[in-house]
Amino acid sequence: MSKLLNRFLRYVKIDTQSEEGVADRFPSTEKQLDLARLLAGELEELGLQEIDMDAHGYVSATLPAGKGNETVPVIGFFAHLDTSPEVSGTNVMPVVHRNYQGGDIRLPGDPAQVIREAENPDLRELHGHDIITSDGTTLLGADNKAGIAEIMTMLDYFCSHPRTARGKIRVCFMPDEEVGNGTKYFDVKNFGAEAGYTVDGERVGNIENENFNASLAVFVIEGVNLHPGYAKNKLVNSVRIAAEIIQRINTLAAPETTEGREGYFHPYSIEGGVSRTQLKILLRDFELSGIEEKIETLHAVREEVRRHYPRSKIFLDVTESYRNMRFKLEEKPEVVQRALAACSRAGVDPRIHIIRGGTDGAKLCFMGLPTPNIFTGGHNFHSKVEWISLQQMETTVKVLINLVDVWRRSE
Repeated sequence: MSKLLNRFLRYVKIDTQSEEGVADRFPSTEKQLDLARLLAGELEELGLQEIDMDAHGYVSATLPAGKGNETVPVIGFFAHLDTSPEVSGTNVMPVVHRNYQGGDIRLPGDPAQVIREAENPDLRELHGHDIITSDGTTLLGADNKAGIAEIMTMLDYFCSHPRTARGKIRVCFMPDEEVGNGTKYFDVKNFGAEAGYTVDGERVGNIENENFNASLAVFVIEGVNLHPGYAKNKLVNSVRIAAEIIQRINTLAAPETTEGREGYFHPYSIEGGVSRTQLKILLRDFELSGIEEKIETLHAVREEVRRHYPRSKIFLDVTESYRNMRFKLEEKPEVVQRALAACSRAGVDPRIHIIRGGTDGAKLCFMGLPTPNIFTGGHNFHSKVEWISLQQMETTVKVLINLVDVWRRSE
């Protein structure tokens, strides 16, 4: 556990926050490469082969198969370098709360930030664990540096036990996952794995084989701008039109009113002024039919609002972001089944779980590499009250080690 902890604390102190809306460079932030270079060096120290950090910041490496296991299918493990743009990742000061004995955890850097036991029921089962948090002024970065630390510790185990029977393992650490571009330049064919696993989930035992179908709807509203003192019957305010669009979807499913398999509309960005306003709305649903219905609803809203403001111009563009990985994982069910078996072998009660979000694994599935998601043990991702148990991180490492063996024994 000391190696695992030291790795994790080292990684979270490196600011790797990605940036949304950057089209002219990849990765979106240069600082992600600081962690990429560190990992490439550590992989070399461990003795891995085919270590590569390419021009886009992808770090990949190979742990060769053990003697006599060269025909075992190659599996890959993935984690992402970047942290969320939503909360600062600068000057992360991790705090290890040793031997947690229950109750709320008040974070020392900002006493207003409190991890409340009542809001985090999993804490009740973790008495005696070492709980890791930030100091409350930033996020922690367990999403996804916990996954990186866990994969690196798994590799360290195999390198320290070279006679352990295993098939060939490929690993890749990817930039810009948090802004939806983690697989943009990833070469599946060159990676050469038959199946993959992102180590990017939360609660222990969760093996995630579904995610939302996701689309982005963008309204562009053009109004008519005039001096407000002389605007009667002339001015057309695009901000008011955007507000009316929002009002018309306000009674529909929203993130704050849905759970489980329920989809939603999520207006999350509005920019502009009287003459032009841009409104962005996320559409989410586990079924493609649900996404199609939501798109039809927005087109109907556009037509209704346009009739009320005939002198305006209202444009609506909808683009697909990613699809539910279930559609591809059902074609190769053993990939998920072996993850469940690895959990059981590690003493973990496994459960199939859905992701109310997206994952690089979803895109990898549709690129030809079936890739479900494995838990890291983290909680409250993308927030200042993020936390993770060191002992549960160790559990993830055990599951990864067992997963390699399950694939060997299944062939």
